[in-house]
Amino acid sequence: MLFEVKNVDRQYYAEKLADYLPRKIIDIHTHIWLKEFRAEPPPGARGQTWPRRVAADNSIEDLLETYRLMLPEQEVTPVVFGWPERDANLEQTNSYACQAARRRGLAALLVTTPEWSGPEVERRVQAGGFLGLKPYLNWAPLGIPSAEISNYDFLPQAHLEAADRHGWIVLLHIPRPDRLRDPVNLAQMLEIEERYPNLHLVIAHIGRAYCPEDVGNAFEVLKPSKRMVFDFSANTTPCVIEGALRAFGPQRLVFGSDLPILRMRMRRICEDGFYVNLVPPGLYGDVGGDPHMREVSAEEGQQLSFFLYEQLGAFRRAAEALGLSRDDMEDVFHNTAARIIAAARATSLCARTASQPGFETPG
Repeated sequence: MLFEVKNVDRQYYAEKLADYLPRKIIDIHTHIWLKEFRAEPPPGARGQTWPRRVAADNSIEDLLETYRLMLPEQEVTPVVFGWPERDANLEQTNSYACQAARRRGLAALLVTTPEWSGPEVERRVQAGGFLGLKPYLNWAPLGIPSAEISNYDFLPQAHLEAADRHGWIVLLHIPRPDRLRDPVNLAQMLEIEERYPNLHLVIAHIGRAYCPEDVGNAFEVLKPSKRMVFDFSANTTPCVIEGALRAFGPQRLVFGSDLPILRMRMRRICEDGFYVNLVPPGLYGDVGGDPHMREVSAEEGQQLSFFLYEQLGAFRRAAEALGLSRDDMEDVFHNTAARIIAAARATSLCARTASQPGFETPG
């Protein structure tokens, strides 16, 4: 078995999720890769290290098995992309995502580096049959301090122009320590929507607003936006999810998991705006040096279930507070993502190229 499903997990699922979730789900945010694609993080690598503790790799088979184990009464269809950190070989991880998606009839996104020109990004998307881009802040030039990275440092104008020209999906993980409340992030999110009206902008993790303090006045600033969509992957804070639903409506919030990271057995708390993952003792090695990780007692650890269940439970509390209908739920968990994917397939050159004879995978 890929991982153990305990009684505490079965009880959580049966009581809180099985009959509540729609039967058909699209997961717009998943990572697939093999361990041989990764090496030790290079010097100067940014980002959190704790996600690496959950899984050494995540094949397409493991991803689908995860859904079978965790959501046995749902039919889940993922959007896939490779491991986006600098410790991954981009050629390998993108080629694997491309091949897995083609075999399974899934949508895939290309993990990018800003070093590629616009024509190079177009070539790679078209050759791989991708439906869009998965830029990531850690690919910004290493000379830029982490606190000063802007979205355009890892998602340059040439990439945005190509995405706009072809109607691609852009799944954006915004940078900067202040996350969603950062005024630079907010200005650039609105600017991307205005300047590039044909691309499908999806903001990952509700702008990384994992604690209430991460929001600030973001929902008021972004409320005039018309098209950008937010996934609530890895977000376990009901008031943040509720705020997004109030500001944008259930047609602009979509489900994403961030698997395999959400296989983690944990519960998340916030302390003065800083998130901490509470985990069973010893399960993820020595976590003493990671401020985002904290072990609980062995007794409490036995009661911890999956990160994915924590996320979905948080969404349920937010949805029930607002009285979301079944139709609203279908929009969040399926319909909006299906519409975005269908539009990208209809307008993007990548889908047409991928169906032509002589198709070759990138790399």
